Amino acid sequence: MLAEIITIGDEILIGQIVDTNSAWMAKQLNSIGVSVKQITSVSDDEQHIIEALGEAEKRADLILITGGLGPTKDDITKKTLAKYFNMGYRRDEGALEMVRQIFEKYKRPLLDINIQQADVPDGCEVIVNKNGTAPCMWFEQQEKIFVSMPGVPYEMMYLMDDEILPRITSRFKLPSIVHKTILTANIGESFLAKEIEDIEDSLPSHIKLAYLPKLGQVRLRLSAKGDNEAKLKQEVEIFAQQIIEKIKKFVVIDEDIPLEKAILNIMKEKGLTLSTAESCTGGYIAHLITQHPGCSSVYWGGAVAYAYELKESILGVKESTLTTYGAVSEQTVTEMAEGAVKNFKTDYSIAVSGIAGPDGGTEDKPVGTVWIAISSKNKTVAKVFNFSNKRIQNIERSAASALTMLLNLLKEA
Repeated sequence: MLAEIITIGDEILIGQIVDTNSAWMAKQLNSIGVSVKQITSVSDDEQHIIEALGEAEKRADLILITGGLGPTKDDITKKTLAKYFNMGYRRDEGALEMVRQIFEKYKRPLLDINIQQADVPDGCEVIVNKNGTAPCMWFEQQEKIFVSMPGVPYEMMYLMDDEILPRITSRFKLPSIVHKTILTANIGESFLAKEIEDIEDSLPSHIKLAYLPKLGQVRLRLSAKGDNEAKLKQEVEIFAQQIIEKIKKFVVIDEDIPLEKAILNIMKEKGLTLSTAESCTGGYIAHLITQHPGCSSVYWGGAVAYAYELKESILGVKESTLTTYGAVSEQTVTEMAEGAVKNFKTDYSIAVSGIAGPDGGTEDKPVGTVWIAISSKNKTVAKVFNFSNKRIQNIERSAASALTMLLNLLKEA
């Protein structure tokens, strides 16, 4: 079964919000054996929506639509769907009752515009939205299924999990799709491809290998599709182990998790603790770490120390070091890392100091110059990086490089 996702809303196209709905839906569909053919975002324009529906109907068996179901005049999805399917309207009592309950719960007056939320194209099946006033609408036409859902993420997720996915799996015989991910670091995509070229060439037609690069890391994803899930898992595992054996010095973990989570797992298993001392990254490394549940068993905390005074008072950097070498230097970042281990009483630390930009650079230290140090109780390693003049990219690259350096030092232990 092929699916297509259409998200509706000007706010997506002007960058006011990020379309997280499509990524989430695609992942859920993949898990039940439905392949997503295309994802399209369209404006709140009737003709644009109709054209997108028509194109999707040619390509896919299942078309999932989100957005444009609110009570205001700019929400035109329901009206457009009625026109596309040449349907009139009816008032759905189940949807109306849900609207009444929601307004009673919050003790708000029920306006005509809210009551009209229960008016739906008369040829659709209504799936009651228990988390909002806009009903979900299920259309079937010429063996194609169209499902229109609210764009509010938690409303859409509830409908997908509790209603849409169970309906699809109960009605259709779907193939199994199996994935296996290997996270690598310290090797570029092209070099990686060369290393495992013979294994990739030996893959059967139903198993594909994808390269997913990201700032000093490359995820390798093996994907298999067929009817026998157990056999697929066995096949994929055999090829995964061949790849791991071939490039084992670059392998971080054979799970689909980010680098910082893999590091947390390694450190937790070894009973090690970590702290951070950040300047130009402004706490971004701490953010990456603390987004993962259970991180507190490894990560004790850290400091965001921009000013010289804080580098001295919190991290123990010598005034003479800062005066002589400056904040962006091997000497300073080394003392930051060693001070974090000492003052925060952790086994390891990450320290970063640099010029993220877009200004602040000098002739000998241009924008993008970043010093990173990783320290343990027995060893400190420091390295300079020369990134670009893009602030956000420099912060992200610094974090990725710091985590990779930490991983390398952990491997030596």
